[in-house]
Formats: sequence, structure tokens, C-alpha cells
Amino acid sequence: MRIGVFDHLDRSDLPLPEYFEARLRIIEAYEKYGFYSYHLAEHHATPLGMAPSPSVFLAAVAQRTKRLRFGPMVYALPLYHPLRLAEEICMLDHMSGGRLDIGFGRGASPIELVCSGQEPEQAQSTYEEALEVIIKCLTQTNVDHVGKHFNFRDVPIVMDTVQKPYPPIWYGAHAPESSERAARRGLQIISLDPSELARTIIHRYRAVWRELHGEARPLPNMGIGRFIVVADTDQQALELARSAYVRWYTSFNWLFNLRKREIPKHARPPTFDALMERGQGVAGSPATVAQWLSRDLTHTSANYLVGQFAFGNMPVDAIFRSLELFTREVVPKLPAGT
Repeated sequence: MRIGVFDHLDRSDLPLPEYFEARLRIIEAYEKYGFYSYHLAEHHATPLGMAPSPSVFLAAVAQRTKRLRFGPMVYALPLYHPLRLAEEICMLDHMSGGRLDIGFGRGASPIELVCSGQEPEQAQSTYEEALEVIIKCLTQTNVDHVGKHFNFRDVPIVMDTVQKPYPPIWYGAHAPESSERAARRGLQIISLDPSELARTIIHRYRAVWRELHGEARPLPNMGIGRFIVVADTDQQALELARSAYVRWYTSFNWLFNLRKREIPKHARPPTFDALMERGQGVAGSPATVAQWLSRDLTHTSANYLVGQFAFGNMPVDAIFRSLELFTREVVPKLPAGT
């Protein structure tokens, strides 16, 4: 079972210089403990995301690690010029020695697009066209493009990627139909959804992949994202998770409440206990967490577990302890991913 990390990089109580340094030390611990990849969200004008430029933070990650894969989950393409972003992708892949994972989306929050002067109604078409241009830039030596949102001709491409033809592409799947499209395109997926929906998403992906490839090609990573807090006792873990989650939840809804807008449809419940009931997080002793995650992984048929270990105002020392217990006592008891 591969283990990865999802991180909003949401605001804590630490001053930002201390916050960034603490997070980088935590990421060094992910590598120390053998985690597979670090997936970073992109958000703007909200305390939910202290990495509004994922590439800047990931450049630091590239220098502080040697083996850990990393990447955006996802770049919000309506906020980028695709030529510029393709160049950043090439830089990060070279700076890391070919450890970059890339994810693209239209932006999970329409209100963040509005803050940047974008029209949410155009987000899907902008995303599709920008992705087309980026793939051209990563696979061609000269690029021409005439479209609705971008127009240029005979642009020389002077930098490629270490990974060929380009780094692995990840997709955040929230519905069976989107997982089917991802399977047909060979994209790796992560679902942050409750257990039952995640099960449906992954089963659809598996079915389409086997329909296309039979047993000849191994399945890509099919991940589920879960909040995970481990402590010496159930009570200690629950107290940590409940407190930190309040801060994270406030950040998650902060911009929508500020602008008096409707909360997004993929919103989380207001308490950590409710989150656990929906199958989106767990807090407990190593034995409790191992049992809960084993049941969830078996039920969903996921072969990749993506933990959100650092969130809200959880103390840094508690995060390190959680990672130590998780790696030493939980991971060996998890089912093998297939």
C-alpha cells in the first residue's frame, strides 16, 4: 500500500516564516518515513491556502527532499498562462531530478476565480484549452495554437521534462463519470469523498481500466484522501483532531462566509466526529486507526492512501508524534494495495 499526503497548507497560529519552516520540516519527515508523494492544494484570497503559488513552495520542497515525489493537486488552470506554467513544470521536474507529479483542474472554488477577475462560467473551457496547450508544450519543440482563450504561433520550446513524455498527471475525482474519463486517459486519481462515494468512483475506474487493458497493465494509483491523527490513546487523538479541525473548517469556509456565498457542494461537516461518521477522517490510537483505515481501504478498493496529517492549528510536535506512530504501528497493519 503506497502512502501519500494531501495538504491545503492552511493557516495555523504560527507566524508565516515559522509556519513555512515547520511545514518543510514535516515534509522532510514524510520522506524519512517513506511516503510516496506530497500533493499540495492551490487556493487564493483565503486562509485555507498559504501556497497560492504552489510552484514556489514546491521548489523549496524539491531542495529539502531527495526521494519524495510531490506536486500540485491541482494547478487551477484559469489562473495561469499555459506557456508560463509549462515552463514552471519543466523547471520543477529538473530541480527535483524527475520527482514531479502534476494535477490540473478548473479551480474548486468559483469565488476565488471571481476574486481574480475571472468568470466562473468560462472556467471549464479555459481549463480544457489550457491543458491542451500545456501538453503541446511538453511534447513539441514549437507550438502553434489558435483558440477561444489563447492564441500564439511558432513559439519555441527550449526546455523539456526529465520524465517522458511528461510527469504523471493526477485528477481529483468526485463522481463515477469523472473517474471513468480519468481511466480512459490513463490519469491517476484521488477521491476525497465519503467512503460510499469513493467506493463507487474507484470501482468504476477499475472496471473501465480492465475493460481497456485487461490484466496486461497494472492499475495506476487510485487514492482516497483522509484526515488522519494518531496519538497514544483514542482520547488524546480525538482531542487533537477536534480542536485542529475547528480551525481548518473555519478556514475552509472563510471566504464564502466573508462574501456571504453558498458553501461549495464538496463541503465538509462542521465537526471531526461527523467527518469520521462520513468516512473522511479518523483519529485514535494506532490500533484504532489501523482497524478503521483497513476497513475503509478494503471497502473502497483503493490502492493508495493519502493522509492529511497537518491541518488547522495542530501543534507541530503532535504532528511529528502522529507520523511516528502511524508509520511504526499503523502502516504495517494496512492491506496491500492491488
